[in-house]
Amino acid sequence: MPTEPQPGRYRHYKGGLYTVICLGRHSETEEWLVTYRAEANGTFWVRPLAMWIEAVLHEGIAVPRFAFIGSYPIKSCG
Repeated sequence: MPTEPQPGRYRHYKGGLYTVICLGRHSETEEWLVTYRAEANGTFWVRPLAMWIEAVLHEGIAVPRFAFIGSYPIKSCG
């Protein structure tokens, strides 16, 4: 498995808060994907892992696209 984001909460460089749900693979390309949930409205999103962990330019400075801000308690599914 590739370097993966640790479970927890992340802040997008534009300010939104997101929770990483899991990693999975694309059925055709086998590319690793991150499934995450927007805290603002509860919608689920999927983004390529390579994009999740890359740095982006924000106001002329390279910053992480998603910055880890804390873990969350793991809840049982049962």
